[in-house]
Amino acid sequence: MFVTSVAKVAQYVQRAADSGISSLIVFGIPKRRDRKGSSASDKKGVVQRAVKEIKSCFGNSVNVITDVCVCQYNMTGHCGLVTNGKVDNDATLQLLAEIAASHVEAGADVIAPSSMMDGQVHAIKGALFDRGLKAMILSYSAKHASSLYTPFRSAAFAKTKLLVDKSSYQVSYANPRQAMLEIETDINEGADMVMIKPAFAYLDLVRMAKDKFSCPIAVQNVSGEYVMIKAAAIRGWIDEEELKVCSIASIRRAGADRIISYFALDIAKYL
Repeated sequence: MFVTSVAKVAQYVQRAADSGISSLIVFGIPKRRDRKGSSASDKKGVVQRAVKEIKSCFGNSVNVITDVCVCQYNMTGHCGLVTNGKVDNDATLQLLAEIAASHVEAGADVIAPSSMMDGQVHAIKGALFDRGLKAMILSYSAKHASSLYTPFRSAAFAKTKLLVDKSSYQVSYANPRQAMLEIETDINEGADMVMIKPAFAYLDLVRMAKDKFSCPIAVQNVSGEYVMIKAAAIRGWIDEEELKVCSIASIRRAGADRIISYFALDIAKYL
């Protein structure tokens, strides 16, 4: 895992394109934060500039998805704006809509709201319609509270060392009914695709969602899952190549239509 600068993003995308990968997701880490996460919707923000750079170099040959959240841009590290010590769902929706619109204006093909705020798909859909903008929406509908995000957060929050409990708005692993309700709600609000995250411990939910809904199901193979395989391989406990391919195959077998993974370049090479 590493962070790529906007200046070098085209080089990284070229590697992916050369491997046969035509879709990627962009997650931004800005230089500054504030209480309101204002730089997230800045037309000169890190994601917006990265999207423009990718599109100027690759055009429609690369499908660009952008993560829409405020956790990297505010002072608390929460996925929503915090008012009086609590995450303010409704106040966050307006900002998410502004962020999404700025990403589409920059050239994003797919908007992926990941903040788990109630009504986020509806708010974004309305904002895009009002501005005459078009993009597909991949909603992080069943994003579970999990320690498996720790390696990513360690990299993303390296300068702030924030430790944030997001269990109040992310889904509990003990409640599959809630996961299905979250997915159904986002589909009813107009999501074109829905996400289940993490992957390995939630494949039963992937199958459940695939059987229940006609909407395409995406699954994110997260940083903790990546690191566990890498760590075990370094110690000689597993065959890394075999387990990486097996793990991705299991996600596909469970019913995933799209897979986001740190292993993408490796899998492309193996296959």
